[in-house]
Formats: sequence, C-alpha cells, structure tokens
Amino acid sequence: MIEIPSDLHPDLVPLAFLLGNWAGAGVSDFPGAEQCNFGQEVSFSHDGRDFLEYVSHTWVLDSEGKKVKPLESESGYWRIDKDRKVEVVMVRDQGVVEIWYGELADQKPQIDLATDAVARTAASGPYSGGKRLYGYVKSDLMWVGEKATPEVELRPYMSAHLKKVVTPEEVEAMAKSLGDLPDDGIAFFK
Repeated sequence: MIEIPSDLHPDLVPLAFLLGNWAGAGVSDFPGAEQCNFGQEVSFSHDGRDFLEYVSHTWVLDSEGKKVKPLESESGYWRIDKDRKVEVVMVRDQGVVEIWYGELADQKPQIDLATDAVARTAASGPYSGGKRLYGYVKSDLMWVGEKATPEVELRPYMSAHLKKVVTPEEVEAMAKSLGDLPDDGIAFFK
C-alpha cells in the first residue's frame, strides 16, 4: 500500500511509491568486474521541499548470503515536474557525478532514466553513461541498471529486488491504528 505523508511536497505525490527504506538482493555482472550477488539498502526520504533524498548502499554477498565487502554507494536528489518528467542528481563513491533524466510512466509506478551528463574524477574507473528502470511491483521495488564505458557498449550490469523495511515503531503505529479487533480474528473479515 502506498501512503502519502501529509507533509510531502505536492509535486512529489507521483513519486510517493518510492518513499521509505528498502532492502533486498540482486546480481552484478559487467566485463572486467567481479560477477556477484549483492545485498542492498535504499532509502528515499523527504523534508517537505520539492525533492526526494536518495541513499543506496550495496555489498558483495557470499554463497550463504553474508556480507563480504562493500560494492557501491550512491546518494542524490530526485525531482519530478507537472509533465511527469523526472530528474536525478547522483554522486557515487567511485568518483562519479551524474545527471539523469527520464519520466514516470503513465498509469503505473515505473520510472525510466538515462544519463544526460557524467563527470568523473581522475581516480574513477571508465564510465560513459547508463540507463535505469525502477518499478513498484506488488509492493516491492525492483530496478535494473545498464552501463556503458568507452570499451563496453551499453548493457545490463546490476538489478535488484527490494522489499519495504518496516521498523518496530511503524508496526506499533499500525497496530494502534487498527483499534480493537475481535478476539477470534475471524469476525474482522465478516
């Protein structure tokens, strides 16, 4: 269920499905890099202004699903205009700054993005641009990323399936909002 916070900037209502903390796992595979399964934690938050703040951390997982080492971290800001055009400014720990443009699909919570500008530090690896697709599917957040370098044409390199993380405080608030439930639990559904 998508909740729209009362203090969310009105322009951001179409992006409300992204809000919250998400966690899950995915796969990473790109020529010249280690193929691996990874874990991911993502947060989309707001402070009442006309953007969402985005933070993502990924780490390599071993065959038992345990954290091995950090993989990538990125953060940025997401905006949307009245025509459903989305813009994202993102900074990655590898020394890359990107500007992404795209749009929110009509009648479904899906965002297609492509890089418009890429700036790299001398220490960053080769990278010339990318595409991403984010979708809200059956209450889960899924995404796939494509990447290009001067040596490798644009191709998929990472994807993940994330579930909404509910804190104990959120569970308690939900329980309080239900009020008194019937003792048998079945009468509730009649």
